[in-house]
Amino acid sequence: MIHQYKNNGYDIIMDVNSGAVHVVDDVVYDAVACLSGRQKDMKAPGPIAPEVVEEVKTCLSSSYAPQDIEDALSDIQELIDREELFTEDVYHDYVVDFKKRKTVVKALCLHIAHDCNLACQYCFAEEGEYHGRRALMSFEVGKRALDFLIANSGSRRNLEVDFFGGEPLMNWEVVRQLVEYGRAQEKIHDKRFRFTLTTNGVLLNDEIMEFCNQEMSNVVLSLDGRKEVNDRMRPFRNGKGSYDLIVPKFRKFADSRNQTNYYVRGTFTRNNLDFSEDVLHFADLGFKQMSIEPVVASPDEPYAIREEDLPVILKEYDKLAVEYIKRHKEGRGFCFFHFMIDLNQGPCVAKRLSGCGSGTEYLAVTPWGDLYPCHQFVGWEKFLLGNVDDGITNTEIQDEFKLCNVYAKEKCRDCFARFYCSGGCAANSYHFHGSITDAYDIGCEMQKKRIECSIMIKAALAD
Repeated sequence: MIHQYKNNGYDIIMDVNSGAVHVVDDVVYDAVACLSGRQKDMKAPGPIAPEVVEEVKTCLSSSYAPQDIEDALSDIQELIDREELFTEDVYHDYVVDFKKRKTVVKALCLHIAHDCNLACQYCFAEEGEYHGRRALMSFEVGKRALDFLIANSGSRRNLEVDFFGGEPLMNWEVVRQLVEYGRAQEKIHDKRFRFTLTTNGVLLNDEIMEFCNQEMSNVVLSLDGRKEVNDRMRPFRNGKGSYDLIVPKFRKFADSRNQTNYYVRGTFTRNNLDFSEDVLHFADLGFKQMSIEPVVASPDEPYAIREEDLPVILKEYDKLAVEYIKRHKEGRGFCFFHFMIDLNQGPCVAKRLSGCGSGTEYLAVTPWGDLYPCHQFVGWEKFLLGNVDDGITNTEIQDEFKLCNVYAKEKCRDCFARFYCSGGCAANSYHFHGSITDAYDIGCEMQKKRIECSIMIKAALAD
């Protein structure tokens, strides 16, 4: 499978099945486009059929000199011989028996607080309530959750625990106790915990920062960008904006972590389709690690992203990519999460096929110990998997998630992005289509653009 595109003056060809990416000249680009029409006749490795060669020459004869076409075909043949172009899909058979694969739990999202001190308009957690009641996780429930993770992690040594909410700092003492308990279990069970935290920063203070710098491998700092953007969507319950209180704390925290192992994480909505300005605002504030995600909401919401917004959004990613390159070359670079791409190794095959592992390797835990496939399914009783005392009892739902891979999703099978996005978010698919094996179409278009921009950036920074 071949994907071709032009971006910022670069002609880029992706061989989807091998993962090879080529930056080429116009004649090679157009020759591959001609060959792609005859892809069914291409065998890799192997020579291009003589009749196909003649068809390509005829196709290009009005645009290029004969010798240039010959040279292009020679270069293409070399790539085919190296199995970097027109390669076969060798992964389909890998997932035929995917449902029967043995999985272990390697990560938990601990809902340490079903409560929040902000009233973010787009919050899928309903200001922390998650379709239920406000509650704080007790130390005993959290302890049993860590015990469940250890007991169900098999031989896997490295385990991950994210303290999530609501706002986890509203239950900070239990967070601290659970980290200490987890550390005590590491030597006993030959495990290593990677703790992370997501916070809105309202309760952040020097003591918490110091503890996080010692114990948290990563911290996500929630902020939407420019003051007017953030305060419109992330106010306190009294309607007052949160920007002025939070930003000084976040800047101090990021500096205290040497500008590593954190993300300032925002959400853009229909209210700020010029979200590249919010990313650059983060950079101008001195942040080096950032992400801004598109809101996912019912089309009935006034702030929801709609299909007609896509042309503006896609251009915005292109605009951000150009500025991203410029700042890097000027020595003012920053890291934007969606422009990070590994073209050399990347995740293992199973990860690239099945995604985040929700419902199998990754689970969310409510304050009272119930297990759900991920934080976005919490409160949807259909997806209740079990609890930390009894383990997984709803194996039927878990089996559905085991089957959730790029070959189980019709929209993914012929998509060039499938090995980069791993089929997208199961929760988004369910909320929009009632199935975890569909795909959120608006999200797909944005993801494809981000991948194209990321690869173009690699090419530009290599010049």
